[in-house]
Amino acid sequence: MDRDPSEIPIQYIKGVGPQRTKLLTRLSIQTAADALSYLPLRYEDRRTIKKLHALTYGQKETAVGKIVALDVIHLPRSRSKLFELVISDGTGLLKGKWFNQPYMKKLFRIGQEVILSGIVKQNSYRGTGLEMDNPEHEFIDTDADNLIHTSRIVPIYRTTAGLSVRVLRAIVFNALSACLEQVRDPIPMEILSRNRLPELRESIANVHFPPPESDIEALNGGTSCYHRRLCFDELLNLEIGIAVMKKKKSRAPGIAFNPRGELVGRLMEKLSFRPTVAQERVFHEILHGMKQPHPMNRLLQGDVGCGKTIVALMAMLTAVECGYQVALMAPTEILAEQHFITIHNLVEDLGLTISLLTSARKEKPKAEIASGEIDIVVGTHALIQEGIRFRKLGLVVIDEQHRFGVMQRAALRKKAHNPDVLVMTATPIPRTLAMTVYGDLDYSVIDELPPRRSPVRTQRYTSRQKNLIYEAISSEVRKSRQVYVVYPVIEESENSDLKSAITGKAALEMIFPDFRIGLVHGKMKTAEREAVMTAFKDSGIDILVSTTVIEVGVDIPNATMMLIVHAERFGLSQLHQLRGRVGRGSDQSHCLLLAYEPCSDEGRKRLDIMMKSNDGFRIAEEDLAIRGPGEFLGTRQSGLPDLKIADIIRDAKLLESARREAAQIVSDDPALEKSPGLKWAVEAFWHEKIEMFKTS
Repeated sequence: MDRDPSEIPIQYIKGVGPQRTKLLTRLSIQTAADALSYLPLRYEDRRTIKKLHALTYGQKETAVGKIVALDVIHLPRSRSKLFELVISDGTGLLKGKWFNQPYMKKLFRIGQEVILSGIVKQNSYRGTGLEMDNPEHEFIDTDADNLIHTSRIVPIYRTTAGLSVRVLRAIVFNALSACLEQVRDPIPMEILSRNRLPELRESIANVHFPPPESDIEALNGGTSCYHRRLCFDELLNLEIGIAVMKKKKSRAPGIAFNPRGELVGRLMEKLSFRPTVAQERVFHEILHGMKQPHPMNRLLQGDVGCGKTIVALMAMLTAVECGYQVALMAPTEILAEQHFITIHNLVEDLGLTISLLTSARKEKPKAEIASGEIDIVVGTHALIQEGIRFRKLGLVVIDEQHRFGVMQRAALRKKAHNPDVLVMTATPIPRTLAMTVYGDLDYSVIDELPPRRSPVRTQRYTSRQKNLIYEAISSEVRKSRQVYVVYPVIEESENSDLKSAITGKAALEMIFPDFRIGLVHGKMKTAEREAVMTAFKDSGIDILVSTTVIEVGVDIPNATMMLIVHAERFGLSQLHQLRGRVGRGSDQSHCLLLAYEPCSDEGRKRLDIMMKSNDGFRIAEEDLAIRGPGEFLGTRQSGLPDLKIADIIRDAKLLESARREAAQIVSDDPALEKSPGLKWAVEAFWHEKIEMFKTS
């Protein structure tokens, strides 16, 4: 076959046919190229061939011998058939048994030399003799190059019902035999040499069927030189796409803001505290970006409580002073409401107009936004809906970046001609991951908490220790402080054993009849939620029962205790976000983690990390290690293609190399005109996201 493997339907590979084509489609193998890129799940070492007398019971062994007997035995009790053969090497005998596969007798003949691999067992009836149930087999008289099931390091693939590992292994081998020569290496040789990586054909062949001298641990760890080469391809394709997007954004004409700093100066006079050194540094980084004649695209990252909102507000006032409007988009109505209240209280004396725009609010000041009468619009995804037009939008601020898809962000940017974009997240993201997922953005970190804030003390409790929890809550409220009690669900369900917020509120009212207890959750109307949150902020509520709607953005300095019910069911980042709602004043704060059995090992690990650390970045590293990057961020939200082979934690050094190479490639040849093979590979990698790749 002289066609490109991506153009060859898998049906035409030897050993496939129509029926197996359907099964392979379940594994997303539709072309020969798909088969070549379908990597083994793991590898088994079947290189060591022992004499039969030296085989060990209970061990997975590989042996070779001549067939001295074979037969199909009828099992009267079960009406089953058993195919047996016996091999000998002169030192002993070994029986191979295959249940309900009588047709296999046609494959073998007396005197034929075969290799068997499997777990060695004793004959359970006679008590002596060596046996293997359903062993892998290979014929010695086959061409030596075709020994793929035994007497080597053998690839084990993930399969589907109706398709055995052995059959899939043979299909991959046949695809390699038919198509490997047609594989073209898209990466220039000088890049491979610089990074000490093998060529593509060699890597594909050896990642499936490794050479005899290969390190089995490196293969199973995905760190062999062949795995590294394939990982590098993915990472380079990813980084080239990101570099192209960043270059396009940096070349586009934008707004060169030229502020005098009067509004920011007046805001500083109003504040009861001085910004931290980190806040001032990050604001100057943002200000420098806003003064450039190209659109600013910056990620502002910082742990909960570090003061991102004030820094973002300083940027917003800079844009307004220069005659532009600002849009702040938050992922939930409650967070949008919280931002609106916070910003409104700080800017109302500065002569600015600010409006809240969410789907639930009936009053939508579309005309005032379109005329430029409103300076700052805070809202949810309602900001990007049809009919919302800005007169002169200059700055877009996006909070909790990871909750928005790429297309949503792009839609908000299109409300103006290349506005500056400031993206905020309170979800600490390790630098390696941030530079990958947000590689098209510049990067600022507020790495300092305001003074006089002591770390939140975190303790774990079991359901048998509820009295201790109630005593702690009572003590805190009697000191005129306030408490959050967070539940995983709003209402109880027959399909779930989780405690609910509504039932929890009723129980707490019975336990604490003298305390004022409120309830807030996502299904409440906006006005109801606002009323409850305002009452809590004004100290009209002692205990606020809530779901995770209070996860981000809520700032109540007098709230000094949080109880998280079913803490074992929450993710690490979410637990850390929730805990960040307390510890925002000068009083010592506490977080109580109530865990119910059964608690998984992973659940215990998460709770242990919470008790050991208040450092969001360390917690994020641990969370990333537990969940992996795909689940940590959510691939859909990140807007990036899936990485099928590479792991940006394991392959961090390789990622850095790929990023350097990508930056150089895009700098020298932005359209990849000199490397058509590489351009094709990048476009194939970005696939349906290619429009974003071309236009963002």
